[in-house]
Amino acid sequence: MALLSPAEAMKMPAAELPAAELPTHLIPHLLKPVVLGGVELRNRCIMAAMTRGRSGESRLMDDTHAQYYAARATYAGMIVCEGAHPSLDSVGWVGSPLLFNEQHAAGWKKVVDAVHAKGCKMVAQIWNQGRAGHSSFMPDGGPPYAPSAIKIAGESGLRDANDAKVEYEVPREMTLAQIKASIAAHKQAAVAAKLAGFDGIELHCANGYLNNEFMESSSNTRTDAYGGSVENRFRIVAETLDAICQVYPSNKVAVKLSPNGAYNGMGSPDNGKLYDYVLAELSKRDLMYVCVMDGLAFGFHQKCAVYTIEMVRKAYSGKLVANCGYDDKTAEAVIASGNADAVEFARPFIANPDLPYRYAMGLPLAESDAKTWYTHGPEGYNDYPALEQ
Repeated sequence: MALLSPAEAMKMPAAELPAAELPTHLIPHLLKPVVLGGVELRNRCIMAAMTRGRSGESRLMDDTHAQYYAARATYAGMIVCEGAHPSLDSVGWVGSPLLFNEQHAAGWKKVVDAVHAKGCKMVAQIWNQGRAGHSSFMPDGGPPYAPSAIKIAGESGLRDANDAKVEYEVPREMTLAQIKASIAAHKQAAVAAKLAGFDGIELHCANGYLNNEFMESSSNTRTDAYGGSVENRFRIVAETLDAICQVYPSNKVAVKLSPNGAYNGMGSPDNGKLYDYVLAELSKRDLMYVCVMDGLAFGFHQKCAVYTIEMVRKAYSGKLVANCGYDDKTAEAVIASGNADAVEFARPFIANPDLPYRYAMGLPLAESDAKTWYTHGPEGYNDYPALEQ
């Protein structure tokens, strides 16, 4: 079958135009196929992990979630699933999903199968919220766990298990046994992800959650093997990656970082030194990719100089995915420059399930309703349509 001409493709609505036939004249680099480690993508437009809080009290995925993800898989090269918890004591969000047993895997398999049916790849993001959780979520009713007993500062609080606004708590400093348990839980989550059919794993080490808390000096004042030097603060990430790579090969395992992020009280004066070391160490691991939130749209901590995408590219030799605040033009430019191999988009995908189609056609984007980003019912979830001519 012959490919459509650009003029013919421009006349087709999103519901009918195959992903392989998107016109490339506006975003040629973004629509070019790429191999990230051991996974081949049809284009470089990736849907980032976004918490949506629609898994209810069961924290299981079902046909409703499959519909949501499948709609966004129509044109994306890959989807990173919303953060999935590897254990009950890693939870800190109402309605967020679990991923560590066969029942969880069965629910996720519905989603992954629906995404694969659209020709799109999907990786599982494993997410331990650390001190950004709350005692109301914890199985034993105690405060959440963290590298050190340092409360999140400068934030307005969070919603507890009853969906009420509460203050952050002083977390419990993890014991060595609890650190080992967290590492083991991540490995078990990878086992469940493999049962569900995910193409790979993205380890969440960003945005003020547990692994990020261990890495940064502002949230880690330990004096043992998991604190102090940058080598020690990176240790839990290294050991967690070692564990996950017993389940998935390293070229199907990725890491997400946020060197500039202020979210959940993060940011440290020595972040430049830290992330130089982290990226050098990750370069040795033959990973699927590293995703770096280099953009400042999620907030900048202002505690040291901005860690730019150019600095990331210099420090990291593997496949690199840029994230945070990119649009079609800036995504096209960062790939064309060689500073990134692909780009993750987040919130634009909420109201634009056909986002790559709209970018390829030069069409305007729909705006999502921020009031329904994290609500728990159907409104604002599966009610954003693809464009029709």
